[in-house]
Amino acid sequence: MRNRKIGLALGSGAARGLAHIGVLEVLEKEGITIDMLAGSSAGALVGALYAQGKDISQIKNLVIDLGSKRFAFLADPALPKTGLIKGRRIKEVLKSIIGGDIGFSNLRIPLACVATDIVTGEEVVINQGSVLEGVRASISIPVIFAVVKWKGRYLVDGGLVNPVPASVLRDMGADFIIAVNVAPSISGKLHQVGREPNIFNVIMQTIHIAAYQSLKLSLSEADVVIEPQVASIGYFDFHRTQECILQGELAAQESIIKIKRQLEA
Repeated sequence: MRNRKIGLALGSGAARGLAHIGVLEVLEKEGITIDMLAGSSAGALVGALYAQGKDISQIKNLVIDLGSKRFAFLADPALPKTGLIKGRRIKEVLKSIIGGDIGFSNLRIPLACVATDIVTGEEVVINQGSVLEGVRASISIPVIFAVVKWKGRYLVDGGLVNPVPASVLRDMGADFIIAVNVAPSISGKLHQVGREPNIFNVIMQTIHIAAYQSLKLSLSEADVVIEPQVASIGYFDFHRTQECILQGELAAQESIIKIKRQLEA
């Protein structure tokens, strides 16, 4: 099993992406060591925490604390130039969660954060320099957050071009890829019945619809796809962190036999 270079692709999905923590916990318990990580948006954040060597209990505590904060607390409204929210406060929160402005070269597990160049539409893979800047760019939801300037490029959420970046892992040298997709099908409900979608949910669903074809292509690169059942959880339901983590655990447990069988083949 250890002759294989195992890569884990963590997909975009805002609050739903916290299910990645449950997946990581199960893989760890089952003795499946991840050799490299690639993440888009929420997947980049969870990947950054795990790549540092933080244990699962630490990561849980950090995101549960984040979930206790209302979205309004994290917002610093801006005049609509490139986004409704400047993102300065988000960056401060990210810095406290990640534990400072560390470099990719200091991570225990190789990590790539995926962002989108809003000018060219190209995928931008960030795997050098500041982890904080890489995560900040990868989670920059268009319209909601101001774009991030990085090396002369203007970057937004990586989920637009590569929602589950399995292809990035292939380029990094992985020969066995596990992908975690937390995006429900387009036909799935926007969120709970009876609730009119707010502007943030409308933006997120628009991104999801636009990225749907990219999602199918992304998943085709994976050897195993894990899909936590998080469609009923709203994109900004960070107060439901523990539920997201549980769904990640359940989905990973359902896939573990398939993963081990393929690794041993």
